[in-house]
Amino acid sequence: MSLPTRAIVDAALAEYLDPETGRSALSLGQISDIKISGEQLSLTLGLTTHSALIWQDARAELASLLKSRVPGVSQIDIHVVSHDRPPQKQGEIGLPAKSIIAVGSGKGGVGKSTIAASLAIGLARGGSKVGLLDADVYGPSIPHLMGVVQRAELENGKIRAVETAGLKLMSMGFLVPPGEAVVWRGPMLHGAIMQMLRDTNWGDMDYMIIDMPPGTGDIALTLSQILPLTGAVVVCTPQDVALLDAVKAIAMFRKVNIPILGIVENMSYFQCPGCDKRYDIFGSGGARRKATELDVPFLGEVPLQIPIREHGDQGRTAANFDDAASVGYLEAIAKTLVKNLAAKNRQAPPMPSLPVL
Repeated sequence: MSLPTRAIVDAALAEYLDPETGRSALSLGQISDIKISGEQLSLTLGLTTHSALIWQDARAELASLLKSRVPGVSQIDIHVVSHDRPPQKQGEIGLPAKSIIAVGSGKGGVGKSTIAASLAIGLARGGSKVGLLDADVYGPSIPHLMGVVQRAELENGKIRAVETAGLKLMSMGFLVPPGEAVVWRGPMLHGAIMQMLRDTNWGDMDYMIIDMPPGTGDIALTLSQILPLTGAVVVCTPQDVALLDAVKAIAMFRKVNIPILGIVENMSYFQCPGCDKRYDIFGSGGARRKATELDVPFLGEVPLQIPIREHGDQGRTAANFDDAASVGYLEAIAKTLVKNLAAKNRQAPPMPSLPVL
């Protein structure tokens, strides 16, 4: 049996694509310390925090590739380290984020803000740098869900983002007194969203998650004009009346050329804690079927759970990730989203962004 050679190893490594960029990790300098000793192969793989949730999947994928492409290798050791790649400034406001994801719904009351906050928390807990913007100007709920009552402050001429649970937050709830109604027309809404995005000191981000207002208002149009959104996640519940509104939300995003990254079905069912019997209170599997029908990814489901409601009411949404009954559902949604983004980038690598002059 022939032993592995450096030429064969390099040829195999050249096929491996970085999850974030969809380009050869070897040519980008993300593979180093390649050592061959008889039948043993070791190397260091540098991956960005943008793909932190799938580092182990990426490592396993590279190991599988090497086993299939390099004859004579019996042991492969891959050491994964962080590879820093700062984001390019996005859009006319120069937002320092790699992926900008809107979370919307066709109607209120489906738990959109809880899912948006949970998605952001899941990404941050996985090791990514995440910002969460509450763009629901009329009814900001992110401050309550995250247990933040402080007002926004200025720092060196910029609004200082509120930091909690590993996230950087901004919301109209930090800018107006509690209980005060915001009565604004379209141009004022546009200005508020611009200010929170442009004038907040976000720092470098892997992901900016934007909690959209419910329905099909003009904030989606505003965002599509000022930012190159990576795409949108639509939240709905299983029953037909909610799905009708979710279809409208998908149509709205598509109309303004915002790709649909997937559907999340919230309140999928209720598992009785006393008898362990399942109750499909709002029907069953409606969002999954609609995702198939509309040819969009299904990111996952979240059951109706009393602790999720209690944690939200208490301002402890991050505590859902310490609850064995809910953490698996929430982590799966975040991980599926990251895996889908990586697959999309590998199929059609995005063009490198040009610096803002």
